[in-house]
Amino acid sequence: MLLTVEAINVHYGSAQVLHDVSIQVGAGELVCIVGRNGAGKTTLLKTIAGFLTPTKGHVSFEGKATKNLRPDKVALMGIKYVFQDKRVFGDLTVRENIELAAYPLGAPMEESVGKLLSISGKMKNYLESKAKGLSGGERQMLLIGRALVGNPKLLLIDEPTEGLAAKVIDDISRILIEMKGKVSMIVVEQNLAIVSRLADRIYIMKEGNVLQEIADQRMMKDQSYIESLL
Repeated sequence: MLLTVEAINVHYGSAQVLHDVSIQVGAGELVCIVGRNGAGKTTLLKTIAGFLTPTKGHVSFEGKATKNLRPDKVALMGIKYVFQDKRVFGDLTVRENIELAAYPLGAPMEESVGKLLSISGKMKNYLESKAKGLSGGERQMLLIGRALVGNPKLLLIDEPTEGLAAKVIDDISRILIEMKGKVSMIVVEQNLAIVSRLADRIYIMKEGNVLQEIADQRMMKDQSYIESLL
C-alpha cells in the first residue's frame, strides 16, 4: 500500500472529530471518501497532509511515518492537497501560480506549465491573466494542475465539483478519470453519480467513523445503496 492510515483519533481542542479511522490507498488507485457534512472527511485529508496531528494512531506513506512532519515536508514526500475552497493566489497570473508550486521543488517551469495544459488545453489562454478572474471551474483546473507539479504520488482532492455547473463537473470528472492509474488519489465527493464513475474503492464516513469500505463495483454503482448507508 502507498498510504496507510491506521486507527487515528483527531481532536479539535477537547472535541474528538475522528474515531479510530483506518483507510488504505494503493499505487495508482482512486479512492473516494463519501459522507454528509460534518462526517470528518476534510479532517481526514488535513491529517494525511500534515495540517493536523493525530492524538492516536499513525499515518505512513511508502512505509515512512508522517506524524509531526510539517505540511510542506509532507508535500515534498509526494502528497499534495487540493483544498475545497478553490484557493488560488488571485493577484498573481496563472503562470505565476504554477511558478510558485515549481520553485521549492526545482521543477522546470515549462514542464510545470505543461502539467496544467495536459489536463486542460484551454488554460493556455489564461496563462498571463490574473487568477482572480478565473471561473470556479478554471480555478479548480489550475489547482489540480498546480498540484501535479513535481510528479506527486498521491493527490488529496477535497470536493472538486462543489458549486460547479453541470458541464464543468463533466470536465472535472473527465480529468480525474484520465489521471487514474498515473497518480494515486483520495477524492472527497458528495455527488454519488460522480463517485460511481470514478472510484476503485469507497469509504463511507459518518460522525467521524469509517462506517463501511466498498470495493465491489456493482455495489459502488448502486447509488441508492450508498445513499441508504448515509
